[in-house]
Amino acid sequence: MSPAIASMPATAVTAGAPLWTSSATPSVSPSVTPSTAPVRTAAGGDMVNCEASPHACGYPDATNTGVPASAHLLSVPSQVSSGPGWRFDPRGWVEVYGNGAVLSNLYIPYNLDISASDVTIKDVSVEVSGQGWGISLRHTHNVTIENSDVYSPDASGPGRLQVGIKDIYVDSTGTVLDADNVWHASTGIQISEGTIENSYVHDLAYTGADHINGIASDAGDPAGLTITHNTVFNPDGQTDAIALFEDFGQQYDATISDNLLAGGCYTIYGGANAGRWIPANITITGNRIANLYYPRGGYYGPATAVSTGTNGDTWTGNIWDKTLKPVNWRHS
Repeated sequence: MSPAIASMPATAVTAGAPLWTSSATPSVSPSVTPSTAPVRTAAGGDMVNCEASPHACGYPDATNTGVPASAHLLSVPSQVSSGPGWRFDPRGWVEVYGNGAVLSNLYIPYNLDISASDVTIKDVSVEVSGQGWGISLRHTHNVTIENSDVYSPDASGPGRLQVGIKDIYVDSTGTVLDADNVWHASTGIQISEGTIENSYVHDLAYTGADHINGIASDAGDPAGLTITHNTVFNPDGQTDAIALFEDFGQQYDATISDNLLAGGCYTIYGGANAGRWIPANITITGNRIANLYYPRGGYYGPATAVSTGTNGDTWTGNIWDKTLKPVNWRHS
């Protein structure tokens, strides 16, 4: 979606802000249709080949995520530089410091750093280049980010965004990411708790020794993690579309369900780490694995590091997008 930058009435401009319409224009999200093959209906009426046009199957893509095309955004800081609970820091970022702050209809060509709780980010476009984060969470509680774009204008190289949305200290709680559009990052979303839903992570970017992750968690969290009804496409042959890693501890109480996924070395990393921790209560169910980039979903296969039959860990109802046949992660 490509929202417009709006002119701002002089009477509403924060003191010191210049009185003109910003010439900055948010980048248009890359093509939502990586395949020209039509979505079609299989016997029984179920849709197949949803990778071709995810929204036609009810999945997220650029048509139903991110900032609505009808939105009129004010550019920070040229048109507005502060509001209740937030301000532009001249050192080069926007800080959300007030509990209960609401930011909407803004174009922010800087890192958006949130260090307050009960914050809502809605219809906000964050454009950042380089070795940094689009939206960062620091010791937050109950932050909601919805219908927002997070991206770099650079599709590869050092200008790519390191992480689109990141929980810096891995201690935030109650995070909700809903209907967001994230692209041109080496890691789209990196959090270990909360809910990620109805979002589109795609066109991931690479430089140097990056690991390419769509949605990644580094350890389990007592609050639990739900990743449901997202579209995550990683065109690179490494690392994943969705990954539960055990870099900092056991994975537990996580659900990966009803997602449309493609790419990576393995499309899903299921949380197991041989010789260290056995994951607990990991549910991987009802996901579609697409052959958009590789015949086996990911370069090597649809999934790895999956534990089943112990500690409440399950792999059920996961299917191939083109055939609706079950995905056997061990042998597919």
